[in-house]
Amino acid sequence: MDFSVVAVAREDDSPVDEPLRVAVAADRLGYREVWAGEGPTWDSFVLAAAIGRATERVALTAGPVAVSVRDPFGIARGAASVAAVTGRPVGVALGTSSKRVVEGVHGVPRVRPAAAMEGSAAAVRGFLHGRPGESVVPGSVFRRRLQPPGGPLTVAAFGDRAIATAAAHADRMLLDIVSPEQVRTLRAKLEAATERAGRTAPPILAAWLPAAVDPDPDSLAQVLRSIAGYLTVPGYSDMFEAAGFGQAVELARTGADSGTLVGALPAEAAGVVGLVGDADAVHARAEEYAEAGLDEIALVPATAADPGGERTLRALAQT
Repeated sequence: MDFSVVAVAREDDSPVDEPLRVAVAADRLGYREVWAGEGPTWDSFVLAAAIGRATERVALTAGPVAVSVRDPFGIARGAASVAAVTGRPVGVALGTSSKRVVEGVHGVPRVRPAAAMEGSAAAVRGFLHGRPGESVVPGSVFRRRLQPPGGPLTVAAFGDRAIATAAAHADRMLLDIVSPEQVRTLRAKLEAATERAGRTAPPILAAWLPAAVDPDPDSLAQVLRSIAGYLTVPGYSDMFEAAGFGQAVELARTGADSGTLVGALPAEAAGVVGLVGDADAVHARAEEYAEAGLDEIALVPATAADPGGERTLRALAQT
C-alpha cells in the first residue's frame, strides 16, 4: 500500500494556510506526493506552486480540477508551469465537481459532465506529453516552451462512464470517501473497463480517505463534517443506511444543515469510510483497504486539533 497526502480536499473552516502546514509536514515525514485540491478558496495550481516552494522533495498533483470550468490546454499548461517553477514532477487530477460549485460558484453550466470528462481526459493526456517546439495546439503558430510536467494523469471516478474514461486514458483512478466494500466493487469495474479499453493493466487505484489517529472531539467532528455531504449521494446513502446511520440519511434528505447532520452521526460513522481511531485500528483498517484492491491511500488528515495533521501523518509515515 502506498500513502500520499492531501493538503486540501474540501471547504471547511480551517485556517486558509493550513494546507501549507500539512504539505510541509508530509514532506518532512517522507511522503512521496502531496495533492493540492481545488475549491472556492484555493486555485489548485497556485497552491501546488506554493507547496513546491515551501517543501524540499515531494511530488505534486494539482486537483481534481473541474473539467466544466477549465479547458484541457489550460489544465496542462498549469501543470507544466508549476513544474517549471518548482523543479518537481507535477500531475493533474480531473473531476466533474458538483453543480453547487460549477454553476453556483463559477456560473458555468454543468452539462453532460461524463462526456465533458471523457473529452477532457483524452485531450489533457495528449497535452501533458507535448514537447518544446511543438505547436501548443494543432495548427497554432504558438510553440511550446515548457517541458512536460512529468506527473501522472488522474481521473476521479465513481460512475460507470467515468470509470471507463479512467480505464482508457488515466494513469490513476481516484475515489473519494469510500468503504473497503465499495473499493472491491469499483476495482472490479475498473479492471473490466480496462480490458474493454484494450489496455494491458488497469490504472493505479487511489482513494482520498479522511484520517485521524487518536482524534479528539474537534478532529472527529471535522471528519464527520466531511462525510455529511455524502449522505444523500447515490451509492453512499445505501451504504450509510446499511451501516445503521439511516436517521442521518433521512435528515440529509430533508435538507438539514451540516451541524445537524454531524450531531446525528455517531462517532463510528467516521470509521466506515476513513482511517479513524488509535494507531492499531488505523493500520488494520488500511490493510482492509489493501485487501479490497486499493493501491494508494491519499490521507486527508484531520487538523482541527492537530495542526498540519502532524500526529496522524507521523503515525502513518512508516506504514
